[in-house]
Amino acid sequence: MYSQILKDILMEYEKKRDRAIYEQRIRTEKVYKKVPRIKKIDKEIWETGLSMSKAVIENPKNYKEDLQRVKEKIENLKMEKAYLLTENNIPLDYLDTYYECNECEDKGYLTNGEKCNCLKQALINKAYKMSNIENVLNKENFQTFDINVFPDEPFDDESMTPRENMKNISSICVDFINNFNEKNEENLLFYGSTGLGKTFMCNCIAKSLLDMNKIVIYQTAFTILEIIEKRRFGRDIDRFKDFEYDILFDADLLIIDDLGTEISNAFTNAEIFNIVNTRLINGTKTIISTNLTPKEISDIYTDRVFSRILEKFIPLRFYGPDLRWESK
Repeated sequence: MYSQILKDILMEYEKKRDRAIYEQRIRTEKVYKKVPRIKKIDKEIWETGLSMSKAVIENPKNYKEDLQRVKEKIENLKMEKAYLLTENNIPLDYLDTYYECNECEDKGYLTNGEKCNCLKQALINKAYKMSNIENVLNKENFQTFDINVFPDEPFDDESMTPRENMKNISSICVDFINNFNEKNEENLLFYGSTGLGKTFMCNCIAKSLLDMNKIVIYQTAFTILEIIEKRRFGRDIDRFKDFEYDILFDADLLIIDDLGTEISNAFTNAEIFNIVNTRLINGTKTIISTNLTPKEISDIYTDRVFSRILEKFIPLRFYGPDLRWESK
């Protein structure tokens, strides 16, 4: 999954690693020029280390004595090198390779094959940018979520107040996050009129999952169809990268915002169904946010899209007064 994204990041790692090695070689040449004896010491250390390997191969039964002598010789050479560096006002680590991450030496992976934390963070940073919500995540997340902005008085004929309803919705969303790695086929459908917190809740979920090193893509239905049209009909290959299309299917979570604002026709309906259906088959999760009621969705989209959404999505209705209007 997200192989192209990972490939791009690892190419950057390779460049960083090459740069670090090149800069170390430049520093080494300067030191060799200033203190020629250090160059000879490094050569002796290398040759002595080679003889250590030969001792193990050629004398497997009685190599321990030879090994001890070799180790002592290398330690003496290192001590002489350290003395010469200090004597010439050269830091002891000056000849080291300065990687940005010493844990993986800018490889992205640890010796046990696991992703290094720096690679995980790079993936998160990439996901933040691709998710299209990078600038709002610090403002809209569960830490800034205030349940008290939702009225605690009865609203219309609803059995719960808007605040009680939002507590229920947020509880379901937290469970969705906590159980995200389970193959439970859980998907969420947020519906209700504008200004009721649907987008805010989407951002809360996206932030939490991005921080868990998940790839989250957050796009409006209109933008998703633009991406699809560029892929299908566009001629400017450099302007559009394949992974921007592929990630709609492969992302750990796809959030489709404002479903129903795109132009509805046979093509768009088929494409929306293809994305949702493929993700359902693959077991990757989706959140759909819309101002449409379920009936309006069924009127606009084909029956198979509507039935698929109801079958595999948990419908969560947002209601109450327009919070954006109330805040003005």
